Amino acid sequence: MKTNVSQRLLALDVLRGITIAGMILVNNPGSWSSIYAPLEHAPWHGLTPTDLVFPFFMFIMGISTYISLKKYNFEFSHSATLKILKRTFVIFVIGLGIAWLSLSFRTYNSLAKDNLEFGERFLQSITNFGHLRILGVMQRLALCYGITAIIAIVMKHKYIPALVISTLLGYFLLLFFGNGFEQSELNIVSIVDQAILGVDHMYKDAGLAIDPEGLLSTIPSVCHVLIGFWCGELLMSVKDNGERIQRLFLVGAVLTFSGFLLSYGCPINKKLWTPTYVLTTCGLASTFLALLIWIIDIKGYKTWSRFFESFGVNPLFIYVMGAVLTILTGSFLFISYDDKMIALKTYVYKYLLQPLLGDFPGSLTFALLFVGINWLIGYVLYKKKIYIKI
Repeated sequence: MKTNVSQRLLALDVLRGITIAGMILVNNPGSWSSIYAPLEHAPWHGLTPTDLVFPFFMFIMGISTYISLKKYNFEFSHSATLKILKRTFVIFVIGLGIAWLSLSFRTYNSLAKDNLEFGERFLQSITNFGHLRILGVMQRLALCYGITAIIAIVMKHKYIPALVISTLLGYFLLLFFGNGFEQSELNIVSIVDQAILGVDHMYKDAGLAIDPEGLLSTIPSVCHVLIGFWCGELLMSVKDNGERIQRLFLVGAVLTFSGFLLSYGCPINKKLWTPTYVLTTCGLASTFLALLIWIIDIKGYKTWSRFFESFGVNPLFIYVMGAVLTILTGSFLFISYDDKMIALKTYVYKYLLQPLLGDFPGSLTFALLFVGINWLIGYVLYKKKIYIKI
């Protein structure tokens, strides 16, 4: 059967949009104590639907990196290198800015009890750099994009699979001999991050200084983007969508099977970004993308996907906007209620949604409403064909 022939794949935008919508959804429950199990991260070892969202986006970022560098013919040049370094720097600084904004508002609110003058309170809030988290989601995206892009223009692509395998093997050995699978600050991942970043500049997971976007765990996450880049080459080197999905299904099956099989010796763990986590989530992402290409680009069932296109064409901008809105509704915008000043998020959930729907349904409804607000802004940009590149 003759299938559609196209260089532009709508399924890429849709999957990218699904991941951004998913990231916003899981990051914005009405209450962190009322979350349905599929919308929570695995406490340590294991895999939930929520644990698929971020790696799926990184996989797609690898494919997008292949497409964007193709115009430079993957050759090392001043213009290509400058573009890569500039984009890496901008994304990293934006991530750092989000962390600073969140910390500033939280510090300002916590100083309310000290009865300080506004100027002094404000100054202490915006200069609380001693507790600024250095790494995070955007910072990881920046580092992984930058390293992958540089590798793509200085290394022959046929060596990328070998680089990925050797890197993941090396990281596994670090974890194995460095007590890395233990949920403890004495594991190698935490030790390295504490030594380089400092405890005050790290995310605390379950009260422990184990940063899920730390420095050491960035190494296997680069492999994530490299696998996406390699799949991008498999995709874009042919024009027939039927052959594209065959390749993706094959890669997806091999990676997913390998990841689950090897998990008996190397647990799947997002917070450590273990090699089996890389293999399994890349495999599932490849399979899901193949399915979307079949549904959207071959069968032509596109109506349902318009919602996610609005997220997918401006992914990083909408993610950043969502993060800023999260900070504003949780730490800046307050409502006077019953002689108390209550954060807008708390008011909407606790006094409107929770009494009407209950704890868990109300918390999920808040998250869905938050996604809807971000979609509305993204939809306006989408309809006006405004694409904000970061």
